[in-house]
Amino acid sequence: MLENLIELVKQQAGNAIVNNPAVPNEKNGEAVAIAGESITSGLQQMISQGGLKQVLSMFSGKQDVNESNPAVQQISGNVAGSLMEKLGLNSQQAGGVASSLVPGVLQSLVQRVNDPSDNNFNIQHIFNSLSGGSTSGIDVQGLLNRFKAGLDQDGDGDVDLQDLTAAFSGGGLMDKLKGLFGR
Repeated sequence: MLENLIELVKQQAGNAIVNNPAVPNEKNGEAVAIAGESITSGLQQMISQGGLKQVLSMFSGKQDVNESNPAVQQISGNVAGSLMEKLGLNSQQAGGVASSLVPGVLQSLVQRVNDPSDNNFNIQHIFNSLSGGSTSGIDVQGLLNRFKAGLDQDGDGDVDLQDLTAAFSGGGLMDKLKGLFGR
C-alpha cells in the first residue's frame, strides 16, 4: 500500500514539494517519501484511536476531502510534523507543504479506491495494511457500501434500529414505503 500511496504523493508533489523553494531540490525524493509515510501513519493512528468511522466516511465520499475535513487536518498535521522533524522545515513551510499536498493525495486515494476498474487500490487491502491485519475478518467493502448507501442515518458508524427509525421519521410511513416501490 505504501508504494501506491507514495506514487500518489509523487503525482501531487509538483507545487507542494518539487517547485517549492522551501524544499531543497536534493531533498524532493526524501520529502515525497516522508509525506507518504506520514499519511499512512496518520491513517493508521486514526484507525487505532477509534477514528474508523471518520476514515470510512471519507472513503465513502460522504465527507468532502478538503482542508476543513477533520481527518485531513489530522493527517496534514502529521505530515507537517514529520517534515519539520526530518527535513528541518519551519512550521510555516511544513504546514504549507502539507496543506497543499495532503487534500489532493487523499482525494486521489478516495477516487482510486472507488474506481472498480482500479485493482491497485482495494479498500480491504488498504485497511488490512493500515490496521496491521486486524481488519482481515471484517468486510470493509460492505461497511463502505453502507456508508455510500446512506443507511447510516444517524452517522454513528453502524446500521441499527436508530437508523431505521431515522429513515422513517419526518414523514408518513406509507409515503416512505411508496417511495421504496416507486409509487
